Amino acid sequence: MFVDRVLSGMRPTGALHLGHYHGVLKNWIRLQHEYECLFFVADWHALTTHYDTPDVIEQHVWDMVIDWLAAGVDPAQTTLFIQSRVPEHAELHLLLSMVTPLGWLERIPTYKDQQEKLAEKDLATYGFLGYPLLQSADILIYRANQVPVGDDQVPHVEFTREIARRFNHVFGREEGFEQKAEAAIKKLGAKRARVYRQLRTKFLEKGDGDALAAARVLVEEAQNLPMGDRERLFGYIEGGGKMVLVEPQALLTEASRMPGLDGQKMSKSYDNTIGLREDAETISKKIRTMPTDPARVKRSDPGNPEKCPVWEFHQVYSDELRRQWVQQGCRSAGIGCLECKQPVIDSVLAELKPMRERARPYLQDPTLVRSIIADGCEKARKLAQETLREVKEAMGLGYN
Repeated sequence: MFVDRVLSGMRPTGALHLGHYHGVLKNWIRLQHEYECLFFVADWHALTTHYDTPDVIEQHVWDMVIDWLAAGVDPAQTTLFIQSRVPEHAELHLLLSMVTPLGWLERIPTYKDQQEKLAEKDLATYGFLGYPLLQSADILIYRANQVPVGDDQVPHVEFTREIARRFNHVFGREEGFEQKAEAAIKKLGAKRARVYRQLRTKFLEKGDGDALAAARVLVEEAQNLPMGDRERLFGYIEGGGKMVLVEPQALLTEASRMPGLDGQKMSKSYDNTIGLREDAETISKKIRTMPTDPARVKRSDPGNPEKCPVWEFHQVYSDELRRQWVQQGCRSAGIGCLECKQPVIDSVLAELKPMRERARPYLQDPTLVRSIIADGCEKARKLAQETLREVKEAMGLGYN
């Protein structure tokens, strides 16, 4: 079924920090009001690079989910689940591997990049080579048509599109497809059938994307159509076979501007983070002891904000008037570094206070989190099972 559905996941790394919030979670919170969203814990993906430390995964999973909820991800509006609790991901991954050329996996840019970054690990495993295909299975099993990613992840979405296209080409050509599609058109009723044909012609002859979108909506709104006929008509619009798997689109997100305490990217590996649930005293101390422009040895020495990590925090948290105050005060030595840091401390504490409050009930009663995830896994499995059933039928594996 063609719906506006978003799928996104995160590897379990434990308690989250401001970099995660500004880079991912703020976007999730916005998307949950605009789309049907599924957000999942990618615990199998964690094993592709950290298979030697599986003992930390469980605690990391629950810490991360609590932070999602604390940040404002709403389980009443989204489906939250754990990848390994929906085994259909693995089964679809296996089935897709039967038609995935090896060269497609080897040419993905992040494959070699990650090998170089994690040179100390033995990553000569199929799990690591095949993780982009597992990502594709994660997306395709839910027929998600929108995947929020940064520029660096666009090749993974394009790879998923190629996988869906190849699968539909190989297995979507059921016997008598065109005759079945024509019969399905008649089920739309005379008026809708005429409009469908007109839109299909516009797309096939002129490549009119609006016509394609309108035809999909028309099919989606035809409540009397069986699922098989819907998918035939989705595929027939584009002149292909039955569209078993939906090609997703990359939903580009802005790159996070959240720096670390030392000016580098905020990352646990750099020990420069501010956790979403850290107490106010610890956060204040971390920001007060941040490095500043080395030229400001004494209070009376003028400085350059461009050389100071604190300035990068002002770019995230301060308005234009406050930034002008920083620029003028720092360059003239009119303000001291601690004076400059205080508005940042105030802003960060104000941002994180409601998160600590939202996290409290989940920390006091862990069964609340388990219940949310159990419900989400059940919903996710129903969607996944529906897709997998049709994939198996297309591949000739639908027999009992």
